[in-house]
Amino acid sequence: MTDRKKEQEREEIHKAIWGIADDLRGSVDGWDFKSYVIGAMFYRFLSELLTNYINRGEREAGDTEFDYAKMSDADAEVAKQGLVEERGFFMLPSELFVNVRKRAASDENLNETLERVFNHIEDSAKGGESEDDFKGLFDDFDVNSNKLGATVAKRNEKLVALLNGVGDMNLGDYQDNTIDAFGDAYEYLMSMYASNAGKSGGEFFTPQEVSELLTRLCVVGKTEVNKVYDPACGSGSLLLKAAKILGKDNIRLGFFGQEINITTYNLCRINMHLHEIDYNKFDIACEDTLRAPQHWDEEPFEVIVSNPPYSIKWPGDDDPVLINDPRFSPAGVLAPKSKADMAFIMHSLSWLAPNGTAAIVCFPGVMYRGGAEKKIRKYLVDNNFIDCIIQLPSNLFFGTSIATNIMVLKKNKKDTDILFIDASKEFVKVTNNNKLTDENIQKIMDAFTGRKEIEYFCRPASYDEVKEQEYNLSVSTYVEQEDTREKIDIVKLNAEIQDIVAREQTLRDEIDKIIAEIEA
Repeated sequence: MTDRKKEQEREEIHKAIWGIADDLRGSVDGWDFKSYVIGAMFYRFLSELLTNYINRGEREAGDTEFDYAKMSDADAEVAKQGLVEERGFFMLPSELFVNVRKRAASDENLNETLERVFNHIEDSAKGGESEDDFKGLFDDFDVNSNKLGATVAKRNEKLVALLNGVGDMNLGDYQDNTIDAFGDAYEYLMSMYASNAGKSGGEFFTPQEVSELLTRLCVVGKTEVNKVYDPACGSGSLLLKAAKILGKDNIRLGFFGQEINITTYNLCRINMHLHEIDYNKFDIACEDTLRAPQHWDEEPFEVIVSNPPYSIKWPGDDDPVLINDPRFSPAGVLAPKSKADMAFIMHSLSWLAPNGTAAIVCFPGVMYRGGAEKKIRKYLVDNNFIDCIIQLPSNLFFGTSIATNIMVLKKNKKDTDILFIDASKEFVKVTNNNKLTDENIQKIMDAFTGRKEIEYFCRPASYDEVKEQEYNLSVSTYVEQEDTREKIDIVKLNAEIQDIVAREQTLRDEIDKIIAEIEA
């Protein structure tokens, strides 16, 4: 498929989403709308995934006209156990999206029908290896919410419009591997609402281009890795970017993430399924990463990518257990109670494989603040764990205009230098936000791999220099800013002033003459 055709498909999907928004406007807005569209898309996706899987098997076996959607529920039930083991879930033909949609307009109990179908999908995985991956996945799709309408009839009217809108989306032919259309629609919805949702959106939406940069920084020179991990995974975009860049089969042991927000945790699991990451290849947990990390048995990780929340509160030294936690104890001090940023950095470093790389988006204050944070920076620098600091442009992220940084961590560096890159001017303006282009990303990557000084852009600083600077890691301390102010020639300026003064005197003399003549 050509890029142009893919772009046309994307445009069609985006138009379809706006069409659904028009149909549902006035009753559902923002994040709620997104949850309904994603839930309906996910329902369609699971239906088609299972149908195509079964149809392919039957047609390869000789029944070229076989269609699971037309099979009786009784006949289908026989294959349930095997399908749960192979695909992680099961759906009866009558409960498939295409069949529920056909009956939707005449189904007075459509809300109950959908609730039953969603429960059956989740229940089908119970007791199996995939149970945790399907549990509660449709919790945000509340078919009985007043947000859909004041009466059952009005709610069902909205649900019919929703099913038709999602059903009409051109999501491509699975056989042609254009399943990314689901992911694209999902990401479009995320960006559409993250941009209007203030901080609540920005907390877990990392723009595609930033995801691309973080992942590329971590996989330089690698064609495969053992595992990818994000300790604050949000909707999973960073994990999935690794799958896109390396190829999901080249991440041998899978994708791991932890997320404290239950809604976002559900979105992340849905996103894994949307991108056809098999249920046994991902492990997403819902808990507080700093206080209750869920992947002790899986660390270390070869790739860690993360955009953790900025300056959130945590117990810090109020909890005596934390200073003895092997993730935090090496630095001898805990991140401040009001700013957990350094705790996420220490956690990532602790779980990083000896041959691995971590790339973490950081709040700028982490680079220069004193107190406990300075002591942690000293630990990181003295032990040669910091590979690179990149200053990003301002206004890249939804919900904040702050110019963030990327900290790149490694455990087996070849030298003791730290590379500083000032990428603050590497962007194009798109509507209200700035955006990294492919060229911007490539320029940063070239500097990262080249590790040579480029005037006003990047410079490797020695350990001694960083130490002399009191462990300040702000890029502006090491990379000189280009002075773009207009240069003034003082000699020329003085000559021009003298000329102006002389002309003024001539004018005054002429005016005095005229006045003298008038008075005479």
